[in-house]
Amino acid sequence: MSEPSGGIGPGGRKGILLAGGSGTRLHPMTIPLNKQLLPVYDKPLIYYPLSVLMLAGVREVLILSTPRDLPAFQHLLGDGTRWGMSFQYLVQPRPEGLPQAYTLGEDFLDGKPSMMILGDNLLYGARLTEHLEAAGSEGGAGIFGYRVKNPEEFGVVTLDSAGRPIALVEKPRPSPSPWAVVGLYLLDGDAPRRARGLTLSARGEFEMVDLLRSYMEEGRLRVEPLGRGVSWLDTGTPRSLLQAAQFVEVLQERQGLQVASPEEIAFRMGYIDGESLLALARPLQKSSYGEYLRRLVEEESGDHV
Repeated sequence: MSEPSGGIGPGGRKGILLAGGSGTRLHPMTIPLNKQLLPVYDKPLIYYPLSVLMLAGVREVLILSTPRDLPAFQHLLGDGTRWGMSFQYLVQPRPEGLPQAYTLGEDFLDGKPSMMILGDNLLYGARLTEHLEAAGSEGGAGIFGYRVKNPEEFGVVTLDSAGRPIALVEKPRPSPSPWAVVGLYLLDGDAPRRARGLTLSARGEFEMVDLLRSYMEEGRLRVEPLGRGVSWLDTGTPRSLLQAAQFVEVLQERQGLQVASPEEIAFRMGYIDGESLLALARPLQKSSYGEYLRRLVEEESGDHV
């Protein structure tokens, strides 16, 4: 996460947060519990992608999950009003690929541009909001490239010498490019129509690279490379989940600042005031997290609360 900034583009975007899946690579810990509800250091994993949407100025979010898990997210997040947000929930009956979110959420999107993020993405960086704004500044579709040493495990984008995308491939072996496609997508209001026109791949899914390719072939796909100043952490295995928790722990303990606190972001974005933040902190007052929220108000007001 980074310091808050304003929304992306005129009229802003609606958000989609994907929190389904079975988390098989994390079994047995995800047999009774959704992956996005697992802790990453001191807060649920879903707080991290949700915070990215909030930092981008997205205030209306559709959360998709399984019939079993959706009630748990509703219990955790509520309707969003306590954070100055609006959350809606929708069951994903069966996983058929990422583009399915655009057809299931078509009524929610109502023709508006969107920002969709996968529920297991952790992004952090001082210039993150600048990258978000750049990717969504020209309409069409905007995605993010991140250089990795194991691109064959991701969707991969190949760029020409001018930084324009010329190829998109899902988990290629060997990979023609080191640039993995981050699970964060900014698409225009045409995304549901394009998603309906896709056909199932050999994997039996509608592929996100096919949806993005439809924009690329029209010259309407923008790729924003994320450089050394932004970290993108995977949380798909026990080891990577532990590493993500250690990453957050080091940052918070060294700086004394929270990473991915929805309450703090809402406060700094002006969605809620100090009194509302104090009200949110009171039920959490026995934890260091609640004490941190209380101190935010004290520091801003200059008074002892």
